[in-house]
Amino acid sequence: MKFKWLTLLLAGSMILTACGSGEDKADEPVKQEQHNEESGHQHTVANGDIQETTASADVLPSFLDKQSEDLKLVYKATGQATEILKWIPCYCGCGESAGHKSNMNCFVKEVKKDGSIVWDDHGTRCVACVEIAIQSIKMAQEGKSLKEIRKVIDEAYKEGYAKPTPTPTPA
Repeated sequence: MKFKWLTLLLAGSMILTACGSGEDKADEPVKQEQHNEESGHQHTVANGDIQETTASADVLPSFLDKQSEDLKLVYKATGQATEILKWIPCYCGCGESAGHKSNMNCFVKEVKKDGSIVWDDHGTRCVACVEIAIQSIKMAQEGKSLKEIRKVIDEAYKEGYAKPTPTPTPA
């Protein structure tokens, strides 16, 4: 079952397009706001990313409604793997263009104390983000430590990719 699930995730990564880059406007005011009864609160930040809050990692954001089932699986997996992905950098340039601190932020801006999730749609447009998340989650399922996962990702993406996010190294 896990193999089939991971195969679907990998297939989904091939469907996505490359990341767009823009100016670092992550801290600028919100451009657009919407309210969704199921999910709660959705807004578009200045860099164009949509962020939406849901009650938990089990409730996916509405911006995924028209996305592929594979991409929905990726988001479901990342929502449940924040403790892994917060230690893994992203190499798509989102650290500078969107103010992201780790690969987690490509999918999840934050996990609130009440368990609600602020999702980010950046990962819907970025192959590098999806691939890094899938590889990291797969290695964790195989029993690799956070340090081992981080080393593999850093080595794999050190050349030919953008500057990594400013992600702390796991202890």
